[in-house]
Amino acid sequence: MTTRRKFLINAAAGAAIAPLASKVMAQSSSGPTIRWRMQTYAGAALAEHVAKPAIDLFNRIAGDRMQIELYYADQLVPTGELFRAMQRGTIDAVQSDDDSMASPTEVAVFGGYFPFGSRYSLDVPVLFNQYGLKEIWEEQYARVGVQHVSAGAWDPCHFVTKEPIRSLKDLEGKRIFTFPTAGRFLSQFGVVPVTLPWEDIEVAVQTGELDGIAWSGITEDYTVGWADVTNYFLTNNISGAWIGHFFVNMERWQELPEDLRLLFEVCCEQSHYYRQHWYWGGEARLRVHGEKLELTSIPDAEWEQVENAAHEFWDEIASQSETRARVVEIFKQYNADMRQAGRPYRYGEA
Repeated sequence: MTTRRKFLINAAAGAAIAPLASKVMAQSSSGPTIRWRMQTYAGAALAEHVAKPAIDLFNRIAGDRMQIELYYADQLVPTGELFRAMQRGTIDAVQSDDDSMASPTEVAVFGGYFPFGSRYSLDVPVLFNQYGLKEIWEEQYARVGVQHVSAGAWDPCHFVTKEPIRSLKDLEGKRIFTFPTAGRFLSQFGVVPVTLPWEDIEVAVQTGELDGIAWSGITEDYTVGWADVTNYFLTNNISGAWIGHFFVNMERWQELPEDLRLLFEVCCEQSHYYRQHWYWGGEARLRVHGEKLELTSIPDAEWEQVENAAHEFWDEIASQSETRARVVEIFKQYNADMRQAGRPYRYGEA
């Protein structure tokens, strides 16, 4: 039954949204439809979840005023050239992490999987919206002609391999597709990082060019087909959540009316929210009910060596510039706060 209080709340919300909705949905007869091209880091199967719903929603609401054409991994330009293409205006918008798109900013090393920077997906929006990372990213990208629109979390970083990984020794010599910074970190444990176009990964595992992948959690392994060509999933991860973003060429962003900018931001946030529950539920469900991958683990005492090495890696990154030092300090403070907060924020950590 609708109470008077609920009725007043709903009425107030509707009154606040109505002016914006009317303005956004109004069909423009005074000029041509604004058209953007956006490329995501994700291939078609993955983009169905991480990009397409948000862009479809934007296009439905914007109507004749604006339409965004979405392209998948490497369709217009290779992923490693995404930043330059967006900066030049060849592509209007990009969904990617900083690391994969070869961002020239000081924060590029923190994109994707910064080793042990997060434990859970909710850590990422808190780091950006409450601990100051958002302002640093906006400042860095404004300097190179790009609007940083929104940051969000994706899945954790696990190994999925042909042969089982049950100790650190099992990592030695394994040719693994992973992100640049993650690969640099993992190489000290004998991992051989390999860079290939995203769409070539499945075939590379089948042909033996790759021994495995450290690019995602189990949800993506099943979604994109990697679980069909591998046999084992390592439950230890080097990061609780991938850090990804929506970016726009600065000139294109400034040309947009304010309401269309706001609509794009809202659709990006909706995308972040969808991924929170899609990944969180998928990671658990497929560990329990998935039938394609056998779960393996490295003992906690041994895995602690990797976590300790990550802290040394943080200090190495911090020594490289003032901006990187600021970001590392935020990661340190945040993780210290989470440990002190205790359960459910952190479990069994000193």
